[in-house]
Amino acid sequence: MSHKLAIDGGTPVRTAPFLSWPVFDQREEKALIEVLHSGDWGVLTGTKVKEFEQRFAAYQESRYGTCVVNGTAALEIAMRALDVGPGDEVITTPYTFIATVNAILLVGAVPVFVDIDPETCLMDTGQLKAAITDRTKAIMPVHLAGCPVDMDAIMDVASRHGLAVVEDACQAWGAEWRGQRVGAIGALGTFSFQASKNITAGEGGIIVTNDDELAERCWSLHNVGRRHGGAWYEHVRIGWNYRMTEWQGAVLLVQLERLDGHQARRDANARYLREQLVAVDGVYPLTVDPRVTRHSWHLFIFRYDADEFGGLPRDRFLETLKAEGIPCMPGYVPLHRTPAVVEGINRNRRLIEGTSSEDWDPPHLPALERICRQECVWLPQNVLLGDQKDMHDIVEAIAKIKAES
Repeated sequence: MSHKLAIDGGTPVRTAPFLSWPVFDQREEKALIEVLHSGDWGVLTGTKVKEFEQRFAAYQESRYGTCVVNGTAALEIAMRALDVGPGDEVITTPYTFIATVNAILLVGAVPVFVDIDPETCLMDTGQLKAAITDRTKAIMPVHLAGCPVDMDAIMDVASRHGLAVVEDACQAWGAEWRGQRVGAIGALGTFSFQASKNITAGEGGIIVTNDDELAERCWSLHNVGRRHGGAWYEHVRIGWNYRMTEWQGAVLLVQLERLDGHQARRDANARYLREQLVAVDGVYPLTVDPRVTRHSWHLFIFRYDADEFGGLPRDRFLETLKAEGIPCMPGYVPLHRTPAVVEGINRNRRLIEGTSSEDWDPPHLPALERICRQECVWLPQNVLLGDQKDMHDIVEAIAKIKAES
């Protein structure tokens, strides 16, 4: 094989595609046909969503689960169930999808960002205490890429200051912190089943909890303000129609059966990649806290040091790696500088402080800025469902780029 880089006209390391996503077979087809012929296409008369709620909640070691239309709705309902609203602040990470922050902004609250730990790309829990004000109502940690945050530190701070914790576990199905499944550690936990996720129905989400009252509130809020056992036109609070369809519930029941098998393969491949890549100077897989007893590997993320690659900028490295046949991406942008977020924060602050409120000034978050603009490289989750030869191709492509840099 030629050592000339594919981006310069050489032969790529790999031309075969990685495993396509989503993974499905006749079991999903059978489940969908069952729903079709049942005539019960909605959760109000069907059984599939209810069964999935029970099974997934149990899988995450929670007593209750409420399925909704997507992960964003799950986060928003969690905020509303805790009465987070105008005048409140929620501490969260800026290294996440915008849905995390949208949920805070949509209820009229203001997100307060703490920087990330560059070794993990997770919330730097050492900065939590300094971010608390008399307006702080909750903490929303994000289990990025399936790796749990330091929940010991978060729950300790929350307990000391009387704050609720909502776990954004939208990428962390089955992940564990010290043997406990995430989502059930805080007051509420949320998960997503969007098309790219490790368990998917195209869209969908769920809220889990062990709290009776919060479970009732979440169910009511997603079902136009009804109450369990109430009359059809009895509405005890303002609510939304965020109900999941039976089609999605049917697919998710089958997808859940695949999850542990897929997880075992992701674990093995991620371990192999980590072992091989640490030998390549300039490539640093993210640190995983030893208290993480299960990582769900929605993404494989590593930090890239351009200096070790002859000054090759990160974005050029990504283009070069793609040309060698390896799917990759730069990941998130600095969320706290995104125009929609800045606009939303300013709007919500003015609701409380009046039109004379000064414009919000995004904080300087040096670790985040460096990770987003220079260092982070993501490999998508379907890559980890291949065999060891597939993982070897990834390592070979990176080593080839380094040798030619």
